[in-house]
Amino acid sequence: MLLRSETNNERIVKIKVAIVEDGEEYRSHLEKTFKNHPDLRCIGSYRTGEDALIDLPQKMPDVVLMDIHLPGIDGVECVKRLKEVMPQTQFMMLTVFENDTYVFNALVAGATGYLLKRSSKEEIFIAIKELYNGGAPMSAQIARKVISFFSQFKTKFSETDVDELLSKREEEILSYLTRGYQYKEIAEVLFISYDTVRTHIKHIYKKLHVRSRSEAIIKTFGYRKTS
Repeated sequence: MLLRSETNNERIVKIKVAIVEDGEEYRSHLEKTFKNHPDLRCIGSYRTGEDALIDLPQKMPDVVLMDIHLPGIDGVECVKRLKEVMPQTQFMMLTVFENDTYVFNALVAGATGYLLKRSSKEEIFIAIKELYNGGAPMSAQIARKVISFFSQFKTKFSETDVDELLSKREEEILSYLTRGYQYKEIAEVLFISYDTVRTHIKHIYKKLHVRSRSEAIIKTFGYRKTS
């Protein structure tokens, strides 16, 4: 849900953001950073996953920045539980970890974006907006790890499965999606409009019974046969 306010007859639309981060200094830094941003509003800030599990379902943020290494319930488990009751909320892992297991588990849990804490505030702003608009922002290092992980599956889709699920164009778009291409990049490569890409991806998600790029990637490779 977007927050709207009226100022001098101008309606300002803000993305509701929440933070789950146990590091007081970094959490405070993010709060101050979002405080004066024209397009974002921080509606909640939590030190533990337990606190977030209690309060966030009542506030229904658009985007949650989630640390992985939390005291008590870790960030991955917290995302998994919150996603069950907040399916429309997008989760972005913001962490110092580049470990393959952390990355994969976060995506499986329902995270749609993954940035390192050393990302600049401008990169975080852009990622939040991209995440809200249907993208799956990841730092270059993380994107390479995701692609590397899935590249171990050498075989292609079963032709029967693909024919039953997706059209040729949808299959083509999905192949770019799983390789980390953003909507705009897919549109440019295939010489189609951004809106056309979004429409195809909505159809792909519906056919695969998923709600995000990460779920699509996981389910896509579930149809593959290991060599």
